[in-house]
Amino acid sequence: MSTKTKKVLVTIATLLLVILIGTSSVFALAPSEIKPQNVNGVNTIADAGGKILNILQTVGVVLAVVILIVLGIKYMMGSAEEKAEYKKTMIPYVIGAVFIFAAPTLANIVYEFVKSL
Repeated sequence: MSTKTKKVLVTIATLLLVILIGTSSVFALAPSEIKPQNVNGVNTIADAGGKILNILQTVGVVLAVVILIVLGIKYMMGSAEEKAEYKKTMIPYVIGAVFIFAAPTLANIVYEFVKSL
């Protein structure tokens, strides 16, 4: 596999991770929507949004783990030059993976802060 192909694949994987992180904040509720008064269907919308968020998060985590496995196998099988190249490509991956794994915690912190207002 050529270096150009590797760079393209890593870029695509990083973009997918960023997109998944970006879409997780779309389902946040405004403070006025957290405690609705006499509004029907709000709980079902919140439940549906939560389910969609969980699906996106699960897909993101699975993709991150699969990409880590592939990069790890390539790193173990590669020559010294390839290992140096993989180390360079792993930095954006690790940053993206940290964001994916930390996103639910950050969203929960924001939710609890807004809920307390």
